[in-house]
Amino acid sequence: MRISTITNWAYGITVILTALSAVAFIMSSRSAEDERRAVEEHLAFDSLTEQLEMGAEVSSDEARLYVMRGEQRHLDAFKADEEAERRHEAAAEQIAARDTSVVERNILEDIVKQAEALDAVEAAAVDAFQKGDRQAAQQMLFGPEHERLQTALLGSAAHLRDVTATRTGAALDDARRRSNQWSLVAKIMLSMTGLLFLAVLYFILRRRVAMPLVRMTGIVTRLAKQDYAVEVPDDHRRDEIGEMNEAIQIFRENGLERERLDAERRADQHTKDLILQMMHRLQACENQHELADVVARFAPQIFPGIAGSLYILNEEKSALAQAGTWLKPVNAQIAFPANACWALRRGRPHLSGTGDGDVSCQHVEGSGVATSCFPLTAQGDMIGLLYLEERHGQTPVLDNVRLYLELIAENIGLAVANLQFREKLTDLAIRDPLTALFNRRFLDDTLQRRGRDNGEEPLTCLMIDIDHFKRFNDQFGHDAGDMVMQYVGQILRSAVVDIGNAFRFGGEEFTVLLPDCSEEDGFEFAEKLRAQISGAALSHSGQIIGTVSVSIGVAVSPAEGAVDTLVSRADAALLDAKAKGRNKTVLASSLNGPPQETRRA
Repeated sequence: MRISTITNWAYGITVILTALSAVAFIMSSRSAEDERRAVEEHLAFDSLTEQLEMGAEVSSDEARLYVMRGEQRHLDAFKADEEAERRHEAAAEQIAARDTSVVERNILEDIVKQAEALDAVEAAAVDAFQKGDRQAAQQMLFGPEHERLQTALLGSAAHLRDVTATRTGAALDDARRRSNQWSLVAKIMLSMTGLLFLAVLYFILRRRVAMPLVRMTGIVTRLAKQDYAVEVPDDHRRDEIGEMNEAIQIFRENGLERERLDAERRADQHTKDLILQMMHRLQACENQHELADVVARFAPQIFPGIAGSLYILNEEKSALAQAGTWLKPVNAQIAFPANACWALRRGRPHLSGTGDGDVSCQHVEGSGVATSCFPLTAQGDMIGLLYLEERHGQTPVLDNVRLYLELIAENIGLAVANLQFREKLTDLAIRDPLTALFNRRFLDDTLQRRGRDNGEEPLTCLMIDIDHFKRFNDQFGHDAGDMVMQYVGQILRSAVVDIGNAFRFGGEEFTVLLPDCSEEDGFEFAEKLRAQISGAALSHSGQIIGTVSVSIGVAVSPAEGAVDTLVSRADAALLDAKAKGRNKTVLASSLNGPPQETRRA
């Protein structure tokens, strides 16, 4: 029951009990008033009766004294007493007119008659005495008749006193009893009111208000300090305290929900910050190796429960190779064909490995693990693949963070595309489009960096010229000449792939740089090149164009001179080789000394 209802009921009952107490007190007061009136009536009757008795005796005594002595003062006293008796008789008649019993009225009537008869005898005696008949007067006053009347009057007065005493005593007892009863009822009502008040104080103020409020005060204090871990006890009371407890419970639940949302917001903001940091670093990467390292470093921080790999498509767009990995994905392959992934086929993210997932990709080796493939695209072109899988024992998160994963995949795709585009631009800037060798500009840059950074390290330079190259152009056409240069360039690329770099110096001239190579090793390498180039007969468009020979000049730095003069010294040796009949290798160090024997292919 609600406290307000209990309070209202208690208030109503208190008012009723108070009203009943007031009524009881009023009735008790009225009973006391009746008791007082009964006492007054009893006293009045008793006094009147006594006065009648005394008046009759005094009047008789004065009359007797008068007839015996004849003194005037006794006559005056008799007349005065006689007048008082008349007033008492009148009062008795008035009392008789009041609420008296029939017996009392009859007795009063007898007393009045007896008093009148006695007064008549006494008056007749006084009158006889005044007429001189003293003996007759004395006979009347001392005779049996006067004695009878006086005795009867006193007897009637005594009887009246007894009757009135009995009646007024009974009325007094009844009034006193009723007064006591109503007083007891009033006291009982007041006691009940006090007990009800104390019960309300204890039950409502202490048990249903004070104690729950004290308990809730501690809870509210902790909630005010944002300590939402405090437990709010279940209270199924259907009153104001119960509603307050329910409100506190709702406040705590709202606080917990706000904390959860704040935690999610902070986690989401942390994820966004990490994604932003990763994007900034992706844009600063200079090659795909750095990019893969950045992705492998930031991906576990952003999504700790997701393992994955980064794959890059080859130039032919036919296969993917793993460029980076993190958290050891169990189902990832190092390389696989492009058509083995549904995401690359469809051009959109593909989720598989779950109950509600799609068909699994062919490159996913295991099963029972949720996987997602996000194609990396840039301007509509497929560039690579972001492969992700949930780790065993982790809460499924792939579908919940899909938007972030798509954003990451999009930025990784753009970063890879930018790197590939930069590499293509770099290749266009430093490579010769015909032979795919580095060009003259890159050669100059390489030599400048070498002279600036590693001027003390040995470096061998080979200047190579195709002998009688004009003959191929004039006799077989420029296409044949281009084929010859491509042939020589291919041999140079294959020969220096692990030990140096090959450059197209210009026209039919080529340059090879061999770091950490001595003059003797450089000469030996040049001879092998010369033999390899001239070791096959070439044909073009069904025509045999013969073998190709080259002349080579070899120079070394810094033993024979500075890096700045390396190319010019090797070129001087090349000119010397051509002057000596071509198809020769000449060392620049031999130009200032005795001629060194050269080998022919």
